[in-house]
Amino acid sequence: MRDMKTTKVLLLLASLGLLAGAGFIYSGIYNVASDEPHWKLTFKLIEALRERSIAEHARNILPPPLDDPKLISGGAAHYSAMCTGCHLAPGMKNTEIRAGLYPTPPNFSEDRYLNSNSAQQFWIIKHGIKMTAMPAWGATHDDESIWGLVAFLKKLPGMSPEEYAVLTGGGHMHSDNRGTESPSVTPLDAPGTPPHSHGGH
Repeated sequence: MRDMKTTKVLLLLASLGLLAGAGFIYSGIYNVASDEPHWKLTFKLIEALRERSIAEHARNILPPPLDDPKLISGGAAHYSAMCTGCHLAPGMKNTEIRAGLYPTPPNFSEDRYLNSNSAQQFWIIKHGIKMTAMPAWGATHDDESIWGLVAFLKKLPGMSPEEYAVLTGGGHMHSDNRGTESPSVTPLDAPGTPPHSHGGH
């Protein structure tokens, strides 16, 4: 008898929880605007979910040798064409699109990203991340091209603007009328890779 009552109470509480959740969602109280930061608890939950999901899905990925100059060169060209709008490059301060993104994309020219897990970087670039503006480049690029990006990211931290320009084929930056900087590059494809579309990452 007691077990039946306990079960009924638990079912009632679960139903109330579902109703409360549905009410919260349909109320529109939660602000999904990019210029309104998450609540602190929401941010921590999403961050934990993201990190654990990436780690689990990348667990069995085995990186190829990432010191191949051809792989790095191809990755440099792709990075210059596709990624600087969000992740910047040596000598870049900010871009218009990056200024409006939340969460702010990491700046891969900073030293603190040097030791990022290669398998996880590959998975992120290939599959993207929901609700972060990070696209799934695997829809338009093969694995070799994506590994090239990972290989280049290992070389990027601490690189000077001059070294970056040489590796990426002479890309340069221009300032817009609001003082932010935007990349101005000639898209270069690594030999043997298909043409690709260019976006914010």
